[in-house]
Amino acid sequence: MELLARFLAFMSLFTSLVSGFALQKLPLIQFDEGYTHLFGDQNLIVHRDGKSVRLILDERTGSGFVSNDIYLHGFFSSSIKLPADYSAGVVIAFYLSNGDIYEKNHDEIDFEFLGNIRGKEWRIQTNIYGNGSTHLGREERYNLWFDPTEDFHQYSIMWSHSHIIFYVDNIPIREVKRTASMGGDFPAKPMSLYATIWDGSKWATNGGKYGVNYKFAPYVAQFTDMILHGCAVDPIEKVLSCQDGAEEDLRLASEITDSQRKKMDSLRRKHMTYSYCYDRTRYKVALPECVVNTEEAKRLRVYDPVTFGGIPHRHRHGKHRSKSRQSI
Repeated sequence: MELLARFLAFMSLFTSLVSGFALQKLPLIQFDEGYTHLFGDQNLIVHRDGKSVRLILDERTGSGFVSNDIYLHGFFSSSIKLPADYSAGVVIAFYLSNGDIYEKNHDEIDFEFLGNIRGKEWRIQTNIYGNGSTHLGREERYNLWFDPTEDFHQYSIMWSHSHIIFYVDNIPIREVKRTASMGGDFPAKPMSLYATIWDGSKWATNGGKYGVNYKFAPYVAQFTDMILHGCAVDPIEKVLSCQDGAEEDLRLASEITDSQRKKMDSLRRKHMTYSYCYDRTRYKVALPECVVNTEEAKRLRVYDPVTFGGIPHRHRHGKHRSKSRQSI
């Protein structure tokens, strides 16, 4: 009972994570203390400071690493610098998953960075799966409002029993609240943290129109300032162990403030290019957890009336396309 009470208190604080000052106080972790090599042979390079990692994609292979522990809820973060120049077909993923344990009913929480042709920006895709619900994609995509190849930027995932929040540079970009109607579709089983770079030529850029061009290889993604802050689960003993000092660290955290929510709403208004909640070609009726924002719906319908308005292709006029380009 004491362990359960401690866990519930810990999770109540996680529900209201993250303000910028709280994130700055969370401890950074050495690579060897928190992670292990997943794949890629020599395409994973740990910097001599022990805190920074390079993941490389070349003609031979991609690469990746995984957390040493599995977690039931927590805060997971890294500063990442993406490859420059032509990057079409390249996928860099920073995500939680338990697919190695639950092959047919796995959970997943994803940040995916999708490369592009020269002169076009990288895009972010976020997604969640619960209990193997891969047939129900819950993707959102955004154009970045900065050049992610020039410097490091912080990408973070907060996962509690009731909320998932994605952050970019401490600004929330997406909030998923657990609802009764979601049932097992909300990720609820222990997961590991992964980071990978790989060849997604078949789908990542314009639906596979542009693939990886290895003339521009090697593609290098850099990771630093890594945070693993949560409750680890012993896979054998099934014992939950929250990190020392975590309760005090999280006591200082606050809920998403009105100011942060305004920033999130503004960012989504300006930079979100896709949300499953408004995709009428996939879902004639929005999935039950969707809270439809009329302004978001209107803007996306102008941006892409086929996907977000259910308008057949033959009724799509060029003037609508032109207008949408000007309004973004």
